[in-house]
Amino acid sequence: MSHIVAGEYRGARCSGAASAPLRSAPLRTPPRRMIASHLLAYFFTELNHDQAQKIDKYLYHMRLSEETLQEVSQRFRKEMEKGLGADTNPTASVKMLPTFVRSTPDGTEDGDFLALDLGGTNFRVLRVKVSDNGLQKVEMENQIYAIPEELMRGSGVQLFDHIAECLANFMEKLKIKDKKLPLGFTFSFPCHQTKLDESILVTWTKGFKCSSVEGKDVVSMLRKSIKKRGDFDIDIVAVVNDTVGTMMTCGYDDHNCEVGLIVGTGTNACYMEEMRHIDLVEGDEGRMCINMEWGAFGDDGVLNDIRTEFDREIDMGSLNPGKQLFEKMISGMYMGELVRLILVKMAKEGLLFGGRLTPDLLTTGHFETRYVSAIEKEKEGLQKAHEILTKLGLEPSHEDCVATHRICQIVSTRSANLCGATLAAVLRRIKENKGVDRLRSTVGVDGSVYKKHPQFARRLHKTVRKLLPDCEIRFVRSEDGSGKGAAMVTAVAYRLAAQHKARQKILEELKLSHEQLLEVKQRMRIEMEKGLGKETHAEAAVKMLPTYVCSTPDGTEKGDFLALDLGGTNFRVLLVRIRNGMRRGVEMHNKIYSIPVEIMQGTGEELFDHIVHCISDFLEYMGMKGVSLPLGFTFSFPCQQNNLDEGILLKWTKGFKATGCEGEDVVNLLKEAIHRREEFDLDVVAVVNDTVGTMMTCGYEDPYCEVGLIVGTGSNACYMEEMRNVELVEGEEGRMCVNMEWGAFGDNGCLDDIRTEFDMAVDELSLNPGKQRFEKMISGMYLGEIVRNILMDFTKRGLLFRGRISERLKTRGIFETKFLSQIESDCLALLQVRSILQHLGLETTCDDSIIVKEVCTVVARRAAQLCGAGMAAVVDKIRENRGLDFLKVTVGVDGTLYKLHPHFSTVMHETVKQLSPKCEVTFLQSEDGSGKGAALITAVACRIREAGQR
Repeated sequence: MSHIVAGEYRGARCSGAASAPLRSAPLRTPPRRMIASHLLAYFFTELNHDQAQKIDKYLYHMRLSEETLQEVSQRFRKEMEKGLGADTNPTASVKMLPTFVRSTPDGTEDGDFLALDLGGTNFRVLRVKVSDNGLQKVEMENQIYAIPEELMRGSGVQLFDHIAECLANFMEKLKIKDKKLPLGFTFSFPCHQTKLDESILVTWTKGFKCSSVEGKDVVSMLRKSIKKRGDFDIDIVAVVNDTVGTMMTCGYDDHNCEVGLIVGTGTNACYMEEMRHIDLVEGDEGRMCINMEWGAFGDDGVLNDIRTEFDREIDMGSLNPGKQLFEKMISGMYMGELVRLILVKMAKEGLLFGGRLTPDLLTTGHFETRYVSAIEKEKEGLQKAHEILTKLGLEPSHEDCVATHRICQIVSTRSANLCGATLAAVLRRIKENKGVDRLRSTVGVDGSVYKKHPQFARRLHKTVRKLLPDCEIRFVRSEDGSGKGAAMVTAVAYRLAAQHKARQKILEELKLSHEQLLEVKQRMRIEMEKGLGKETHAEAAVKMLPTYVCSTPDGTEKGDFLALDLGGTNFRVLLVRIRNGMRRGVEMHNKIYSIPVEIMQGTGEELFDHIVHCISDFLEYMGMKGVSLPLGFTFSFPCQQNNLDEGILLKWTKGFKATGCEGEDVVNLLKEAIHRREEFDLDVVAVVNDTVGTMMTCGYEDPYCEVGLIVGTGSNACYMEEMRNVELVEGEEGRMCVNMEWGAFGDNGCLDDIRTEFDMAVDELSLNPGKQRFEKMISGMYLGEIVRNILMDFTKRGLLFRGRISERLKTRGIFETKFLSQIESDCLALLQVRSILQHLGLETTCDDSIIVKEVCTVVARRAAQLCGAGMAAVVDKIRENRGLDFLKVTVGVDGTLYKLHPHFSTVMHETVKQLSPKCEVTFLQSEDGSGKGAALITAVACRIREAGQR
């Protein structure tokens, strides 16, 4: 009878499937026998249904609603946070142990590895060959060795000697004793890990009791045993927990895998957490796998409201009462026992087996978890229930079998649901860590319950989907996480170490030693002397141009001045009011005008007429028509100055091509245009370079300011030199500001020994190959390009982006220097680095982001140090000029790189301090050197002129 029932019952579960034919009966007259069998089926369906409903009522507390599961998920989330916090970890029940596994496989792993797997009475030695060559392949050979009872209870030394002997035997067999292979060690006991290859045993479990191992590092014990033998040598790279091994094994085939889950005899999970959230480990960059030890969830009482009397009874009868309470509600070790306790209680209450109990049913552990799986099988479930209950000495009725089936269903469903709730909490955390709207992730799973129970996996997936509708989660079954997994952790560690070494070797060339920086400072000094000398000036790379600015502001300047600022496609006219005395200060008004392309590339007359037209408009706008004012002209193009108010244009740059200007004095061209207009007269007092303007602006605030520095798109410096050293200008008395044009330092090859292949590449593809070499190593226009070249090189060598170069990364100038500032700003999580890289079409891992950040740091640091070395040469020259043992001086600075980059200024200041210990250098940020600076130079010149007239 029972097997007919089993079949019919299956049909019946499709909600009334069996009753449908009754309704359609009038259409034709079926044979009586058929009607009878349908009636019988219908009767059994109702019976089964009633019986199931009774059980549902009886086990009401074990059936968890979606709200309850959400609540469990939220509680677990809080417990995770406790485990991660330094202050809360000691009392947290979910321990969240750092594993020091920093990265999952990327498929490029390669090599020959050994693995040891010790987690019970047997242990395994494996050889795992991982090959990449485009076809990810893993070959494995393994051997199982027994651990005799007496060794499990002997001394630790004996145990590890035995393991070493088995290892030797295995290597002998495979003829690999002469190789030094890397080894991963899966050690599935509670450990406290401090490094990837250091693991301190907390307590033995699973029947092991070896003396003097607890509290010691198991790796060093194994190393000692191997060393003592002396017949082979291996490199123990990693100690791994089986959960981590599971994640890593799946991670090799699916690079989205970042969670490992085990539901077998016990249960546990691990996942990749952001380093910045792991208080127990130094460092904020990147990720680390956390072994959650989640079986202990609830040990602090947070699950008491959903634990039932059966859970309490199981706990009381266990080896570790009050511990691993979550595991006891879920895992294979307890699932069958839960069913047994329910059957016993219902029998005692006369609800099952006619109130009969048998000694077998009353024996702990006699209802095994594999029975639960058998009874829940689709087809033969009820028949199996009948067989199993009979084996336990009972005489089950059909109703008893249906009831037992339903009890198994409820217990295993609760297990899958709880597991799904905690897993959802982990995935939700990963989603928030990544800051994405939709998470695509993979969970690697192992364990007998997940793999063998017919419904468990499906129910677990369903719960996760219900609790995380905004995530796409894939589940992958792991094959041999504890063996292959340990080898994978080792393979990844090996790959990371090899790649790190290769990258460091390349970056080494960009890291300058103190000696190298001193050398740069000395060479800059030599080049400065060449530029100042009459004989050597012509072939000097650093031109050291006289500016005819002979004094910095002294604070007595006053009056109204006009300033013009021409340095690009926009042109500014400013009115600058300088007051002295009590209300000393500068008040500015300005207006910006554009210069159309046809004028930039027309005739010189058209260009200067346009400029005068703009001045006229500005004077009218200010209500100052007809007023004659002194004027300073910031003209940021290469000029040869023969006087403060005379600047011969050497050549146009920045897209200007106006004819009839090169070789002419720009002040004359401007004066002629003013005369042509016959509207107003202006007194053009000074032609100025923006670097000098920067020094003057700061000089107005700080009388010690005698140096100007610009580090923006380009770079340049100026300083007050003794007239006696400026051989190009007559006169020995006083000082003059020298515009160094230091961007050309190195154009004669004097920096070749520190220029790298990346500097050469940037130079070759620039608009002016071979020119401005120093500028190309330090200024904003080029740093992003240097970084891009290094990233390309890394990628070609397979050290970055998994060796895949995006088309965008091949585009010149795509990696803007502002990205360096953004990537290096400390408050930035690696998330933002990733979004910048994604904008460049690069799919990156967390490790890639760290590498890109490191490259940016190295390039920007070198730029700041080189700039500092140049500056040190300047301040030391001023000190020696004046015969001082100690100089106090201020440098006025402008430029986007200096102002916006988070570390540039700090590194530069440190470098100057180290290379010029006899100078106390203060850096002052300039505001509007090219506008306000030009007016101040004009004011100083007027002050001196008036004093001369007096």
